[in-house]
Amino acid sequence: MDRVILHCDCNAFYASVELLDHPALADRPVAVGRDDGSRHGIILAKNEPAKRMGVKTAQTIWQARRLCPDLVLLAPHHEKYREMSRRINRLYGRYTDLVEPFSIDESWLDVTGSLHLFAASGKELADRLREEVRRQFGITISVGVSYNKVFAKLGSDYKKPDATTVIPRGAEQKILWPLPVEAMLFVGAAAAARLRAVGIRTIGDLALADETLVTGVLGRMGATLRGYAAGLDDAPVRRQGERDPVKSVGNGMTFRRDLVGIEDLRVGAGYLAEEVAARLRRAGLTAAALGVSIKDPSLQTISRQKQLTRPTDLASELAAAAIALVGANWDLRRPIRALTLTAFALSGEDAPVQTTLFEDPADARRQRRRRLEQTLDGLRARYGAGAVLSAGVLGSDLGLAKKGEPEEEVDDPRAPKKD
Repeated sequence: MDRVILHCDCNAFYASVELLDHPALADRPVAVGRDDGSRHGIILAKNEPAKRMGVKTAQTIWQARRLCPDLVLLAPHHEKYREMSRRINRLYGRYTDLVEPFSIDESWLDVTGSLHLFAASGKELADRLREEVRRQFGITISVGVSYNKVFAKLGSDYKKPDATTVIPRGAEQKILWPLPVEAMLFVGAAAAARLRAVGIRTIGDLALADETLVTGVLGRMGATLRGYAAGLDDAPVRRQGERDPVKSVGNGMTFRRDLVGIEDLRVGAGYLAEEVAARLRRAGLTAAALGVSIKDPSLQTISRQKQLTRPTDLASELAAAAIALVGANWDLRRPIRALTLTAFALSGEDAPVQTTLFEDPADARRQRRRRLEQTLDGLRARYGAGAVLSAGVLGSDLGLAKKGEPEEEVDDPRAPKKD
Protein backbone atom coordinates (compact mmCIF):
# COMPACT_ATOMS: atom_id res chain seq x y z
CA MET A 1 0.00 0.00 0.00
CA ASP A 2 1.26 3.48 -0.86
CA ARG A 3 2.17 5.87 1.90
CA VAL A 4 0.12 9.04 2.42
CA ILE A 5 2.52 11.97 2.74
CA LEU A 6 1.43 15.57 3.20
CA HIS A 7 3.64 18.59 2.66
CA CYS A 8 2.25 21.69 4.38
CA ASP A 9 3.68 25.06 3.33
CA CYS A 10 2.65 28.33 5.00
CA ASN A 11 1.87 30.96 2.37
CA ALA A 12 3.99 34.14 2.49
CA PHE A 13 4.87 33.15 6.04
CA TYR A 14 6.79 36.16 7.40
CA ALA A 15 4.40 38.61 5.75
CA SER A 16 1.35 36.67 6.95
CA VAL A 17 2.58 36.69 10.56
CA GLU A 18 3.38 40.42 10.44
CA LEU A 19 -0.04 41.22 8.98
CA LEU A 20 -1.71 39.66 12.02
CA ASP A 21 -0.58 42.82 13.85
CA HIS A 22 -1.47 45.09 10.91
CA PRO A 23 -4.83 43.86 9.58
CA ALA A 24 -5.57 47.19 7.89
CA LEU A 25 -2.69 46.49 5.47
CA ALA A 26 -4.01 43.11 4.30
CA ASP A 27 -5.14 44.41 0.88
CA ARG A 28 -2.08 46.58 0.28
CA PRO A 29 1.27 45.43 -1.14
CA VAL A 30 3.37 44.51 1.89
CA ALA A 31 6.86 43.05 2.22
CA VAL A 32 9.07 42.12 5.15
CA GLY A 33 12.63 43.44 5.25
CA ARG A 34 14.89 45.89 7.01
CA ASP A 35 15.85 49.03 5.11
CA ASP A 36 18.76 50.61 6.94
CA GLY A 37 19.86 52.66 3.97
CA SER A 38 22.54 50.18 2.94
CA ARG A 39 22.60 48.25 -0.31
CA HIS A 40 22.21 44.80 1.23
CA GLY A 41 18.63 45.21 2.47
CA ILE A 42 16.52 42.53 0.78
CA ILE A 43 12.93 41.34 0.67
CA LEU A 44 12.44 38.40 3.04
CA ALA A 45 8.77 37.80 2.19
CA LYS A 46 5.88 39.49 0.43
CA ASN A 47 2.11 39.19 0.40
CA GLU A 48 -0.03 38.41 -2.65
CA PRO A 49 -0.71 42.06 -3.67
CA ALA A 50 3.06 42.71 -3.65
CA LYS A 51 3.68 39.51 -5.58
CA ARG A 52 1.24 40.64 -8.27
CA MET A 53 3.28 43.84 -8.63
CA GLY A 54 6.41 41.80 -9.38
CA VAL A 55 8.02 41.92 -5.94
CA LYS A 56 10.12 38.80 -5.31
CA THR A 57 11.73 37.22 -2.28
CA ALA A 58 15.51 37.95 -2.08
CA GLN A 59 15.08 41.02 -4.31
CA THR A 60 16.80 44.15 -3.04
CA ILE A 61 14.48 46.63 -1.41
CA TRP A 62 15.32 49.39 -3.88
CA GLN A 63 14.46 47.07 -6.79
CA ALA A 64 11.15 46.13 -5.15
CA ARG A 65 10.22 49.76 -4.57
CA ARG A 66 11.01 50.60 -8.18
CA LEU A 67 8.48 47.93 -9.23
CA CYS A 68 5.97 48.84 -6.51
CA PRO A 69 6.27 52.47 -5.29
CA ASP A 70 3.41 51.94 -2.81
CA LEU A 71 5.10 48.97 -1.14
CA VAL A 72 4.72 48.94 2.65
CA LEU A 73 7.85 47.57 4.33
CA LEU A 74 7.52 45.91 7.74
CA ALA A 75 10.53 45.04 9.91
CA PRO A 76 11.15 41.33 10.57
CA HIS A 77 10.58 39.74 13.98
CA HIS A 78 12.23 36.32 13.81
CA GLU A 79 11.18 35.14 17.26
CA LYS A 80 7.53 35.63 16.29
CA TYR A 81 8.06 33.42 13.25
CA ARG A 82 9.79 30.72 15.28
CA GLU A 83 6.97 30.71 17.84
CA MET A 84 4.28 30.52 15.14
CA SER A 85 6.19 27.66 13.50
CA ARG A 86 6.29 25.77 16.80
CA ARG A 87 2.54 26.25 17.33
CA ILE A 88 1.65 25.09 13.83
CA ASN A 89 3.84 21.99 14.11
CA ARG A 90 2.20 21.15 17.44
CA LEU A 91 -1.12 21.23 15.60
CA TYR A 92 0.24 18.84 12.96
CA GLY A 93 1.43 16.60 15.78
CA ARG A 94 -2.16 15.93 16.83
CA TYR A 95 -2.63 13.93 13.63
CA THR A 96 0.68 12.02 13.48
CA ASP A 97 3.95 11.79 15.36
CA LEU A 98 5.78 11.73 12.02
CA VAL A 99 6.18 15.49 11.46
CA GLU A 100 9.43 16.61 9.84
CA PRO A 101 10.04 20.36 9.44
CA PHE A 102 11.77 21.24 6.17
CA SER A 103 12.16 24.92 7.02
CA ILE A 104 10.57 27.35 9.44
CA ASP A 105 7.32 27.36 7.40
CA GLU A 106 7.24 23.90 5.79
CA SER A 107 6.72 20.40 7.18
CA TRP A 108 6.15 16.89 5.92
CA LEU A 109 3.57 14.68 7.64
CA ASP A 110 3.35 10.91 7.18
CA VAL A 111 -0.26 10.08 8.02
CA THR A 112 -0.27 6.56 6.58
CA GLY A 113 -0.91 4.93 9.94
CA SER A 114 -3.26 7.52 11.41
CA LEU A 115 -5.31 8.77 8.46
CA HIS A 116 -8.24 6.44 9.18
CA LEU A 117 -8.71 8.10 12.57
CA PHE A 118 -9.38 11.54 11.11
CA ALA A 119 -10.43 11.44 7.46
CA ALA A 120 -11.41 9.23 4.56
CA SER A 121 -8.62 10.46 2.28
CA GLY A 122 -5.42 12.46 2.23
CA LYS A 123 -7.23 15.30 0.47
CA GLU A 124 -9.90 15.44 3.15
CA LEU A 125 -7.28 15.64 5.89
CA ALA A 126 -5.31 18.28 3.96
CA ASP A 127 -8.42 20.43 3.63
CA ARG A 128 -9.12 19.98 7.33
CA LEU A 129 -5.59 21.12 8.22
CA ARG A 130 -5.91 24.17 5.97
CA GLU A 131 -9.13 25.15 7.73
CA GLU A 132 -7.71 24.59 11.22
CA VAL A 133 -4.54 26.61 10.54
CA ARG A 134 -6.59 29.46 9.09
CA ARG A 135 -9.04 29.43 11.99
CA GLN A 136 -6.52 29.04 14.82
CA PHE A 137 -3.61 31.11 13.55
CA GLY A 138 -5.02 33.47 10.93
CA ILE A 139 -2.70 32.39 8.12
CA THR A 140 -3.10 30.06 5.14
CA ILE A 141 -1.22 26.97 4.03
CA SER A 142 -0.94 25.06 0.78
CA VAL A 143 -0.79 21.27 1.02
CA GLY A 144 0.54 18.65 -1.36
CA VAL A 145 -0.62 15.05 -0.96
CA SER A 146 1.27 12.20 -2.55
CA TYR A 147 2.96 8.85 -1.96
CA ASN A 148 6.46 10.26 -1.34
CA LYS A 149 8.08 13.36 0.12
CA VAL A 150 9.37 14.89 -3.11
CA PHE A 151 6.03 14.72 -4.93
CA ALA A 152 4.17 16.00 -1.85
CA LYS A 153 6.52 19.01 -1.81
CA LEU A 154 5.97 19.60 -5.53
CA GLY A 155 2.23 19.37 -4.85
CA SER A 156 2.29 22.14 -2.25
CA ASP A 157 4.22 24.33 -4.71
CA TYR A 158 1.87 23.51 -7.59
CA LYS A 159 -1.04 25.72 -6.57
CA LYS A 160 -0.91 28.67 -4.16
CA PRO A 161 -2.13 30.21 -1.98
CA ASP A 162 -4.49 28.21 0.25
CA ALA A 163 -4.85 25.12 -1.93
CA THR A 164 -4.65 21.33 -1.83
CA THR A 165 -3.03 19.40 -4.68
CA VAL A 166 -3.20 15.60 -4.79
CA ILE A 167 -0.66 13.67 -6.86
CA PRO A 168 -1.55 9.96 -6.70
CA ARG A 169 0.66 7.29 -8.21
CA GLY A 170 0.41 7.46 -11.99
CA ALA A 171 -0.71 11.09 -12.09
CA GLU A 172 2.81 12.53 -11.91
CA GLN A 173 3.23 12.24 -15.68
CA LYS A 174 0.25 14.52 -16.28
CA ILE A 175 0.73 16.94 -13.38
CA LEU A 176 4.46 17.16 -12.73
CA TRP A 177 6.38 16.02 -15.77
CA PRO A 178 5.44 19.07 -17.91
CA LEU A 179 6.88 21.45 -15.26
CA PRO A 180 10.26 23.10 -15.93
CA VAL A 181 13.17 21.16 -14.49
CA GLU A 182 14.01 23.99 -12.06
CA ALA A 183 10.69 23.31 -10.30
CA MET A 184 12.21 20.02 -9.12
CA LEU A 185 13.29 19.89 -5.50
CA PHE A 186 17.05 20.49 -5.09
CA VAL A 187 17.49 21.70 -8.70
CA GLY A 188 18.86 25.23 -8.44
CA ALA A 189 19.49 27.72 -11.22
CA ALA A 190 23.01 26.47 -11.98
CA ALA A 191 21.97 22.80 -12.13
CA ALA A 192 18.95 23.67 -14.28
CA ALA A 193 21.18 25.53 -16.76
CA ARG A 194 23.49 22.53 -17.04
CA LEU A 195 20.57 20.18 -17.57
CA ARG A 196 19.01 22.41 -20.21
CA ALA A 197 22.35 22.48 -22.01
CA VAL A 198 21.99 18.72 -22.65
CA GLY A 199 18.32 18.94 -23.61
CA ILE A 200 16.72 18.22 -20.21
CA ARG A 201 14.15 21.00 -19.87
CA THR A 202 11.28 19.48 -17.90
CA ILE A 203 10.83 17.15 -14.94
CA GLY A 204 9.62 14.53 -17.41
CA ASP A 205 12.81 14.91 -19.45
CA LEU A 206 14.79 14.32 -16.26
CA ALA A 207 12.75 11.24 -15.31
CA LEU A 208 13.29 9.66 -18.74
CA ALA A 209 16.90 10.76 -19.24
CA ASP A 210 19.75 8.32 -19.54
CA GLU A 211 21.31 7.91 -16.10
CA THR A 212 24.84 8.07 -17.47
CA LEU A 213 24.06 11.41 -19.12
CA VAL A 214 22.58 12.94 -15.95
CA THR A 215 25.42 11.63 -13.80
CA GLY A 216 27.92 13.09 -16.24
CA VAL A 217 26.28 16.49 -15.88
CA LEU A 218 25.58 16.59 -12.12
CA GLY A 219 27.62 13.75 -10.64
CA ARG A 220 26.04 11.34 -8.16
CA MET A 221 23.35 13.87 -7.31
CA GLY A 222 22.18 13.62 -10.91
CA ALA A 223 21.20 9.98 -10.47
CA THR A 224 19.36 10.87 -7.27
CA LEU A 225 17.41 13.67 -8.94
CA ARG A 226 16.52 11.43 -11.88
CA GLY A 227 15.10 8.91 -9.40
CA TYR A 228 13.13 11.63 -7.63
CA ALA A 229 11.61 12.79 -10.93
CA ALA A 230 10.58 9.20 -11.68
CA GLY A 231 8.87 8.86 -8.28
CA LEU A 232 11.51 6.65 -6.66
CA ASP A 233 11.82 8.63 -3.42
CA ASP A 234 11.37 6.34 -0.41
CA ALA A 235 12.91 8.61 2.24
CA PRO A 236 11.05 8.38 5.57
CA VAL A 237 9.38 11.28 7.35
CA ARG A 238 11.17 11.70 10.66
CA ARG A 239 9.49 12.09 14.03
CA GLN A 240 9.25 15.50 15.62
CA GLY A 241 12.58 16.52 17.10
CA GLU A 242 14.55 13.98 15.06
CA ARG A 243 17.08 15.72 12.83
CA ASP A 244 19.80 14.93 10.33
CA PRO A 245 23.29 15.30 11.74
CA VAL A 246 24.62 18.81 11.10
CA LYS A 247 27.03 18.63 8.17
CA SER A 248 28.15 22.25 8.03
CA VAL A 249 27.99 25.44 10.06
CA GLY A 250 28.45 28.75 8.32
CA ASN A 251 27.93 32.48 8.47
CA GLY A 252 28.01 35.08 5.73
CA MET A 253 27.03 38.65 5.01
CA THR A 254 27.06 41.44 2.47
CA PHE A 255 29.03 44.32 3.96
CA ARG A 256 27.93 47.95 4.12
CA ARG A 257 30.89 48.73 1.88
CA ASP A 258 33.27 46.48 -0.03
CA LEU A 259 36.17 44.85 1.75
CA VAL A 260 39.44 46.07 0.24
CA GLY A 261 42.82 44.99 1.53
CA ILE A 262 44.09 42.75 4.29
CA GLU A 263 42.85 44.85 7.23
CA ASP A 264 39.26 44.84 6.00
CA LEU A 265 39.54 41.11 5.39
CA ARG A 266 40.82 40.51 8.94
CA VAL A 267 37.90 42.42 10.44
CA GLY A 268 35.26 40.81 8.23
CA ALA A 269 36.58 37.25 8.49
CA GLY A 270 37.13 37.58 12.23
CA TYR A 271 33.57 38.78 12.77
CA LEU A 272 32.08 35.89 10.78
CA ALA A 273 34.40 33.33 12.39
CA GLU A 274 33.28 34.31 15.89
CA GLU A 275 29.67 33.30 15.16
CA VAL A 276 30.68 30.08 13.35
CA ALA A 277 32.90 29.06 16.27
CA ALA A 278 30.24 29.89 18.87
CA ARG A 279 27.67 27.76 17.05
CA LEU A 280 30.14 24.88 16.76
CA ARG A 281 30.72 25.02 20.52
CA ARG A 282 26.99 25.15 21.24
CA ALA A 283 26.55 21.99 19.17
CA GLY A 284 29.57 20.27 20.74
CA LEU A 285 31.32 20.05 17.36
CA THR A 286 34.70 20.76 15.83
CA ALA A 287 35.52 21.33 12.17
CA ALA A 288 38.33 19.71 10.21
CA ALA A 289 37.83 21.80 7.07
CA LEU A 290 36.79 25.32 6.11
CA GLY A 291 35.27 26.80 2.97
CA VAL A 292 35.02 30.42 1.89
CA SER A 293 32.69 31.96 -0.67
CA ILE A 294 33.68 35.33 -2.11
CA LYS A 295 31.30 37.56 -4.07
CA ASP A 296 32.54 40.61 -5.97
CA PRO A 297 30.55 43.79 -6.77
CA SER A 298 29.38 42.29 -10.10
CA LEU A 299 27.88 39.38 -8.06
CA GLN A 300 30.33 36.84 -9.47
CA THR A 301 31.18 34.24 -6.81
CA ILE A 302 34.06 31.86 -6.25
CA SER A 303 34.25 29.18 -3.54
CA ARG A 304 37.37 27.54 -2.14
CA GLN A 305 38.03 25.13 0.72
CA LYS A 306 40.91 23.60 2.65
CA GLN A 307 41.64 21.02 5.32
CA LEU A 308 42.62 22.45 8.69
CA THR A 309 45.77 21.44 10.50
CA ARG A 310 43.62 19.99 13.27
CA PRO A 311 39.90 20.02 14.14
CA THR A 312 38.89 23.26 15.85
CA ASP A 313 36.04 25.25 17.32
CA LEU A 314 38.14 28.38 17.86
CA ALA A 315 37.28 31.63 16.09
CA SER A 316 40.92 32.67 15.96
CA GLU A 317 41.91 29.52 14.05
CA LEU A 318 38.92 29.65 11.71
CA ALA A 319 39.58 33.30 10.94
CA ALA A 320 43.27 32.65 10.26
CA ALA A 321 42.39 29.80 7.91
CA ALA A 322 39.82 31.96 6.11
CA ILE A 323 42.28 34.82 5.65
CA ALA A 324 44.90 32.44 4.28
CA LEU A 325 42.39 30.83 1.93
CA VAL A 326 41.15 34.16 0.58
CA GLY A 327 44.69 35.51 0.26
CA ALA A 328 45.76 32.46 -1.77
CA ASN A 329 42.83 32.73 -4.18
CA TRP A 330 41.96 36.43 -4.43
CA ASP A 331 43.79 39.62 -5.32
CA LEU A 332 43.19 41.64 -2.17
CA ARG A 333 43.28 44.84 -4.21
CA ARG A 334 39.98 43.71 -5.73
CA PRO A 335 36.85 44.54 -3.70
CA ILE A 336 34.81 41.86 -1.92
CA ARG A 337 31.08 42.60 -1.68
CA ALA A 338 30.10 39.54 0.40
CA LEU A 339 31.95 36.81 2.27
CA THR A 340 30.77 33.49 3.71
CA LEU A 341 32.69 31.11 5.97
CA THR A 342 31.52 27.50 6.22
CA ALA A 343 32.99 24.94 8.62
CA PHE A 344 32.53 21.29 7.62
CA ALA A 345 33.97 17.81 8.10
CA LEU A 346 32.40 18.04 11.56
CA SER A 347 32.86 15.69 14.50
CA GLY A 348 32.25 15.70 18.23
CA GLU A 349 34.60 17.58 20.52
CA ASP A 350 35.80 14.27 21.96
CA ALA A 351 36.81 12.82 18.57
CA PRO A 352 40.34 11.34 18.68
CA VAL A 353 43.25 13.44 17.43
CA GLN A 354 46.89 12.63 16.81
CA THR A 355 49.02 13.39 19.88
CA THR A 356 52.76 13.41 20.63
CA LEU A 357 54.84 12.04 23.49
CA PHE A 358 55.98 15.53 24.41
CA GLU A 359 54.08 18.42 25.93
CA ASP A 360 53.10 20.92 23.26
CA PRO A 361 52.99 24.57 24.41
CA ALA A 362 50.49 25.20 21.61
CA ASP A 363 47.98 22.91 23.34
CA ALA A 364 48.09 25.00 26.48
CA ARG A 365 47.60 28.16 24.43
CA ARG A 366 44.62 26.60 22.65
CA GLN A 367 43.02 25.65 25.96
CA ARG A 368 43.45 29.20 27.27
CA ARG A 369 41.97 30.54 24.04
CA ARG A 370 39.01 28.15 24.29
CA ARG A 371 38.30 29.28 27.87
CA LEU A 372 38.40 32.90 26.72
CA GLU A 373 36.02 32.29 23.80
CA GLN A 374 33.67 30.27 26.03
CA THR A 375 33.60 33.18 28.48
CA LEU A 376 32.67 35.51 25.62
CA ASP A 377 29.92 33.05 24.63
CA GLY A 378 28.47 33.33 28.10
CA LEU A 379 28.59 37.14 28.12
CA ARG A 380 26.88 37.36 24.73
CA ALA A 381 24.25 34.82 25.71
CA ARG A 382 23.43 36.84 28.83
CA TYR A 383 23.71 40.41 27.54
CA GLY A 384 23.21 40.10 23.77
CA ALA A 385 25.34 39.48 20.69
CA GLY A 386 26.67 43.04 20.71
CA ALA A 387 27.78 43.00 24.35
CA VAL A 388 31.38 42.13 23.50
CA LEU A 389 32.88 43.21 20.19
CA SER A 390 36.46 43.34 18.98
CA ALA A 391 38.17 46.69 18.60
CA GLY A 392 38.35 46.13 14.85
CA VAL A 393 34.59 45.70 14.61
CA LEU A 394 33.87 48.73 16.80
CA GLY A 395 36.16 50.90 14.72
CA SER A 396 34.98 49.72 11.31
CA ASP A 397 32.40 51.15 8.92
CA LEU A 398 31.42 47.74 7.52
CA GLY A 399 28.03 47.60 9.24
CA LEU A 400 29.04 44.91 11.74
CA ALA A 401 28.39 46.34 15.20
CA LYS A 402 24.63 45.85 15.29
CA LYS A 403 22.69 44.28 18.11
CA GLY A 404 19.84 41.91 17.60
CA GLU A 405 20.14 41.40 13.82
CA PRO A 406 20.98 37.83 12.83
CA GLU A 407 23.49 37.28 10.08
CA GLU A 408 22.88 34.88 7.23
CA GLU A 409 23.22 31.47 8.89
CA VAL A 410 24.03 28.33 6.97
CA ASP A 411 23.42 24.92 8.60
CA ASP A 412 23.50 22.00 6.20
CA PRO A 413 21.26 23.86 3.76
CA ARG A 414 18.70 21.91 1.72
CA ALA A 415 17.59 24.94 -0.29
CA PRO A 416 13.80 24.73 -0.18
CA LYS A 417 12.21 26.85 -2.88
CA LYS A 418 10.00 29.64 -1.56
CA ASP A 419 6.82 31.09 -2.98
